[in-house]
Amino acid sequence: MGDTMVKTNGIYLTESNAIGHLKSHPLQLTYDGGFSEIKMQEMFKGTTSLPSHLRSGGDQGKRRSRASSCFNSSDLSRPETRAVSKADVQEKEKEIEVDEVFWNTRIVPILQELEKEENIETICASCTQLHHALEEGNMLGNKFKRRSVLLKTLYKLVDIGSDLLSLKLAKIILALKVSRKNLLNVCKLIFKISRSEKNDSLIENDSILESLLEVLRSEDLQTNTEAFLYCMGAIKFISGNPRFLNEMISKDAVEILMNLIKQINENTKKCGTCLPNSGHLLVQVTATLRNLVDSPLARSKLLRISALPQLCTAMGEYEADKDVCTNIARIFSKLTSYHDCCVALANYSRCYALFLKLINKYQKKQDLVVRIVFILGNLTAKNNQAREQFSKEKGSIPTLLSLFHTFSKLDLCAEKRAAGAEQPQAPRPRAQAEDVLIKLTRVLANLAIHPGIGPALAANPHAVGLLLATLEHKSIEDCEELVINATATINNLSYYQVKNSIIQDKKLYIAELLIKLLVSNNMDGILEAVRVFGNLSQDHDICDFIVQKNVHKFMIALLDAKHQDICFSACGVLLNLTVDKDKRVILKEGGSIKKLVDCLRHFGPTDWQLACLVCKTLWNFSENIISASSCFGDEDTNTLLVLLPSFLDEELALDGSFDQDLRNYHKLQWETEFKPVAQQLLNRIQSHHTFLEPLPIPSF
Repeated sequence: MGDTMVKTNGIYLTESNAIGHLKSHPLQLTYDGGFSEIKMQEMFKGTTSLPSHLRSGGDQGKRRSRASSCFNSSDLSRPETRAVSKADVQEKEKEIEVDEVFWNTRIVPILQELEKEENIETICASCTQLHHALEEGNMLGNKFKRRSVLLKTLYKLVDIGSDLLSLKLAKIILALKVSRKNLLNVCKLIFKISRSEKNDSLIENDSILESLLEVLRSEDLQTNTEAFLYCMGAIKFISGNPRFLNEMISKDAVEILMNLIKQINENTKKCGTCLPNSGHLLVQVTATLRNLVDSPLARSKLLRISALPQLCTAMGEYEADKDVCTNIARIFSKLTSYHDCCVALANYSRCYALFLKLINKYQKKQDLVVRIVFILGNLTAKNNQAREQFSKEKGSIPTLLSLFHTFSKLDLCAEKRAAGAEQPQAPRPRAQAEDVLIKLTRVLANLAIHPGIGPALAANPHAVGLLLATLEHKSIEDCEELVINATATINNLSYYQVKNSIIQDKKLYIAELLIKLLVSNNMDGILEAVRVFGNLSQDHDICDFIVQKNVHKFMIALLDAKHQDICFSACGVLLNLTVDKDKRVILKEGGSIKKLVDCLRHFGPTDWQLACLVCKTLWNFSENIISASSCFGDEDTNTLLVLLPSFLDEELALDGSFDQDLRNYHKLQWETEFKPVAQQLLNRIQSHHTFLEPLPIPSF
């Protein structure tokens, strides 16, 4: 009783005996054929038990008093008191006679073998034989009259202390439908065995999993809450081994566990209070589900039974229990990585207020907050309705910005401590804070896509200030994902040309910060920086900045990147620069036309949006054209006169190499975006060009 208590998977264990097998102790039986309370406490001293404040009921003294009471033996053998007919009596006598014959010829010899206790192998074989015989004689369950005699023999064998034997005994005892204290004790026994990974093979061979699931399926939760706790603890340990996942799912573990959560939710709603130990039970249930959701079959089952709202309800009812909330957040983190599950949770509108409430409650608890923010990032990634629903929740944006501020400070403090340390240390606190910031900037970038949210964020000094501070203090070499996410958010905000936009007010400062990214070796960082320049370069001051800082040369060079997204964004910047007539000469001198024509040749047939952008840029170059050759040069003029007609030929431009859906998409792009601009450009070139000789038709 004096051992230090330690917590394992939500269940308290004595530290000194946390590892090991059952010790040999004499066992006594209560009159109902069960373990005595005192001796069972001795036997399981190394396994648990829950401290008094975690148990159900009143104080410790009252529980001792109640636990010492026993069932009367007459409870197991009292005859039926209802009136019966003579035929009923004869039928009953016949059944008893048959049972007696079967008992004496099939069961008694096995029990005699068990009482010899010769060696473990022999006893285990006899237990297997006994289980089969009981099943054959229809003697399993709690209606069998000689059940107490049978249980007495089995309980004595538990004292031997073999894990293999204990599992076989436990399986028979559970099949005999023991209840209350006896059910609790056998669940404790299995829990202790399951704690050791080396026993996984024993558990697999004896199929004890099915017996444990049957306990959860058929027994009453309110009567057996503590037994359920140990039963679930064992199942949780078992689920940690991937070998068991398919078996668990095939035996309806997902449905059973979700039904258990539903019962807990309904009881809490009905009574207004939580069942004793229900928080600890939920920790075990949700930890098990977290292991199961790696399976596609488990995920489909969760969707079919509408499990996600039930999980949200449990999260809300147990918001004060950080372990429960963290486990459910882990489940949602996994589920929302898959489209169908993500859509299902996004459609449950109550989840957004719940997540915001938990962020506010646990703002400095990184392990929980980072998962909730990750979930929000998944929900808002491709779902405009989710962005809108989240933003309409009271305090949604302020909550995110407060979180941003909190973890920025934590990150800065950790950075200063690391800089002041004499010896390099693992930057764990800094990495944790940075992880939250990475997930948080992703959420902000997603929200900024919505036209009803983006403009407000762009005009929010706090939001823009935090993003710019991130780019000021972080380098892409040290914090790649965070810098890229922050830049992507600024890019989305820079799209909105609105009054009071802080992005527009600070555009030149932002452009200065972006140069660091352009000269890095990180192509993802370069791409995000070029995208921001694509939006900002609609402003005349930014165009001047680009030329003054020779950024335009960098954009021209990027057309050689053989990376479609980078070429597209760089071409967008060049298009904006060519709006200014003074910039065209500078760009032509930098070799931009040849690079643009090469881009058109390489990417035109696969990206008509990029081809359209190239044609628009060339159109701007040719605004005051006198002759095509003087504008584009002879070689590039001839190339355009070949490429453009071929690209405008629908049969050549849209070959049959794509599947039907992709072909339809390409055709739409070609017809609505590329074709009108390319035709105008071709007409202009042809009207200002003298053909000296026939041009060859290119092959594609």
